[in-house]
Amino acid sequence: MRRKTIIVLMVTFMVTVMVAAFSYLYVSQVLRQRLKTASEEADLMTRAVANMADNVLPDITSTPVDTDNPKAVQAWIEDYLKTDTTLKQELEYVLGNFPFAYDVALVDLDDRAVLHSNPEKTDKILAARPRFDRVLQARFPDQLRMIYSPPAVYDVVYRLDLDNHPFGTVRIGISTVLLKDALSQPLRHAVVFSVLSILLSLVLAAFISNLALGPLKTINENLDDVTGAALGEESSSGDELGLVTLKIANLGRQVRDAKEIFSALKDNVDQLMANLQDGLMLFTRDSRVVLVSAPVERFLGKPRGELLGRKASEVFSEDTILGALVLEAFRKGRGIGQREVRSMSGRQCQLSMDFIHEKSAHIGALLVMRDTESVRRIEDEIEMSRRLSASSRVTRGVGHEFKNPINAIVLHLHLLQSKLQQFDPGTRRHVDIIDSEIRRLDRLVQRLMDIYPRRDLQLEEIDLSSMLEDVAVLAQPEAEQCGVKVLRDLPERSLTVKVDTDFMKQAILNVVINGIQAMPEGGTLTIRARRHEGLVTTEIVDTGAGIPPEVQDKIFELYFTTKPEGSGIGLAQTYQVLQWHYGSLDFETSEGQGTTFRLRIPLADSTLDVAREAVTRTR
Repeated sequence: MRRKTIIVLMVTFMVTVMVAAFSYLYVSQVLRQRLKTASEEADLMTRAVANMADNVLPDITSTPVDTDNPKAVQAWIEDYLKTDTTLKQELEYVLGNFPFAYDVALVDLDDRAVLHSNPEKTDKILAARPRFDRVLQARFPDQLRMIYSPPAVYDVVYRLDLDNHPFGTVRIGISTVLLKDALSQPLRHAVVFSVLSILLSLVLAAFISNLALGPLKTINENLDDVTGAALGEESSSGDELGLVTLKIANLGRQVRDAKEIFSALKDNVDQLMANLQDGLMLFTRDSRVVLVSAPVERFLGKPRGELLGRKASEVFSEDTILGALVLEAFRKGRGIGQREVRSMSGRQCQLSMDFIHEKSAHIGALLVMRDTESVRRIEDEIEMSRRLSASSRVTRGVGHEFKNPINAIVLHLHLLQSKLQQFDPGTRRHVDIIDSEIRRLDRLVQRLMDIYPRRDLQLEEIDLSSMLEDVAVLAQPEAEQCGVKVLRDLPERSLTVKVDTDFMKQAILNVVINGIQAMPEGGTLTIRARRHEGLVTTEIVDTGAGIPPEVQDKIFELYFTTKPEGSGIGLAQTYQVLQWHYGSLDFETSEGQGTTFRLRIPLADSTLDVAREAVTRTR
């Protein structure tokens, strides 16, 4: 049997199976929907009878019945309901208007019929019958078996409470004979429709399959043109499908090899583009965008998805300097030397554009956009690092000079401590605090000697809120002397960071003391912290005179100070400590309105890559 014939038969069989399956589902849904409708109608009928019974019942308290005797109340209600003609009419109405109802009854708690649509069963114990829910919840084959098997009656039951006392139930019996009569015609139509659908699908599948596989010879010849192969001797066998399969397999290997090369190239390009800080746009010869790096979104204010595939005239506007330069370059076919312009998003950027040629033919263009502010910031950081490196030699010499008096102070403090212990034991706590702070100063001086390059940090996980509280306590005496009120705005949630405690405490204290000293006539200093995108941002806000514009670029330089007695070390040291911890330090200031310093530190549970990325975004 030829492959073409086999495929036609297989397609026909598959289509037939699918249509048969859908037909099975259709018929089952028709049956299930009819059964569900019958159940809902029966439930409404039982509720109506229950409401009628509750409405016709008079107030028992106005009768001589002993309401404290449940049996007496039950007996009186049963006697009353048996004589009520309205309730009997309601039962007859339900029996006459619900097409599937076999009988209707009010049953007490002992399963005795108080009222029954069949008067012969009144006051008799009713035999238990299965619930109609069994039919609803059964599978389709079981539903058919229940309905088309020997006749049976299923109950729909509704609980009945009268005069706030449980009385019994309202039951409607649904006969499978009546269901079968009502369902036979819709099911017969559904089955006929399904059979016709299956037959029609057989014919259509066979016809369409044969029609679709007809032009195999033409496909075979086209594949020869694509792959450059000839039909060969195998074409005489007449099995066009076999030849097409072989040639497609050969073509697939060629495509797969090309795809692997392209995939490797694409991965390398994506990795390169992801790590670039410059915005790159690659254009084809007809000025369509085929490659866009992520930073381009910042310059053009548009997502990358909207740029790919569009022409330069659709991306850039003549109304902007950047757009006019790029479009003019495409019209004239000449590149753009490095120029500083304002981008479409309002950012200042450096722009350059080069056209790509192959054998003197223009095949595309490459546009490069660089953030001017980022370039200048990087240059400033390099310059600052250079100055810190040059100043470290002086710092180490100063540190050695500090060590000797510190050691002498510690020695004499111990002598003083032993003498004071004999005369005034209460002074021990104050001496211990002085000893602890001198030792911390000793450690800081020792590490200051190696301020550049960085020493190994003694990292530990701490709650930054607790450290900020400690810093506020240490700065309180200085604040009281200057008449400054120190406020805290710290979250209740723990801000866990992994830092060198001594270094970080000193770094934060440097900023706090600077803020207090910036308000010699009093004011308010606020210390606040919050968690954001894997970082803890600490803000130290003063209400001083602000930082003059002419010195704002120098405040992080080592030994630069505007205070007569300042050392110029504090902010430089804080800046360096934040860099060691993969954090950042910046500020906002306004003359006459104060200054806000922001210290950003990665959270302890943030990975190093996430922390670096978060810090980079905030710069």
